[in-house]
Amino acid sequence: MFRSRTFLLVVPALVVMALLPLGVGGYILGLLTLAYYYAVFAMSWDLLFGFAGEVNFGPTFLIGVGAYAAALLNHYQHWPIVACLAAGSVAAVVAGVVLAVPALRLTGPYFGLVTLVAVLLLQNILVLFAGITGGEIGLDLPDVLAIDDTTNYYYALTFMTVSGAVLFGLTCSPVGLILQASGQNAIEAAALGFNVTKHKLAAFCISAFFSGLAGGMLIFYLGTASVGTVVDIAVGVNVIIAAVLGGRRTIIGAALGSIFLIAAGELLRPLGQLSTFVVSAVALVVILFFPGGFLGRLLHTEGSE
Repeated sequence: MFRSRTFLLVVPALVVMALLPLGVGGYILGLLTLAYYYAVFAMSWDLLFGFAGEVNFGPTFLIGVGAYAAALLNHYQHWPIVACLAAGSVAAVVAGVVLAVPALRLTGPYFGLVTLVAVLLLQNILVLFAGITGGEIGLDLPDVLAIDDTTNYYYALTFMTVSGAVLFGLTCSPVGLILQASGQNAIEAAALGFNVTKHKLAAFCISAFFSGLAGGMLIFYLGTASVGTVVDIAVGVNVIIAAVLGGRRTIIGAALGSIFLIAAGELLRPLGQLSTFVVSAVALVVILFFPGGFLGRLLHTEGSE
């Protein structure tokens, strides 16, 4: 892991990110803080899709369960943030197991459809019980991570760094190799004696843990939990696009894709609705002509020199 080309690229980038508060204002730090949480969403999704080979069309189901479990406990029970984050992560893992155990028995696109339906069900539950969840308006939180932009920035950067290191290290381990083999050819992996279903379930649980924790961190940064922030299908689409743009089966590339999407969307904001078209067009070109994504292309280029 520490000798990999990806690791050697990431370290200088992290140094630059750590020094950014010395030279940029709160507005830029706020955008990057949001991007770092989305980066964890995308990296978690890439573990399941890039290595386990399972297409999760509903990443916001796991994100939403973790976020709302933490939000409800903080809003009604006044639990401290750390306890709420822990409970939200556990809730996301439990929900992930409940969803994955029957879903992993399915093959082809059916697994993805099950995860997509799970998001729609969660959305409807949150709206139907608006008296408790706040519905589409959202649920205000009495506590926030911090009120200082720089502090929030370093919280997000540290969280993204630790999450990325754990996920990337996992993919470099024997477990990661088994997941990759299972994703590429489950029949051959099973013939070699590996329990494919068990490893995919483990990947789903790990993805759920980091998704739920990131969802909780995000709402305690924003100070509110709403359907449009952590459950909406559009959020899930952005997570998937970020992971694909950055580079499938790279983990770190998903973070790069998330930062690109947030930054590009903000830079092109003066174009109005045209900004969405431009970002979508760039994403389409990358997917069609550079299937390895940004990081995959960069690593390939360096390897060929």
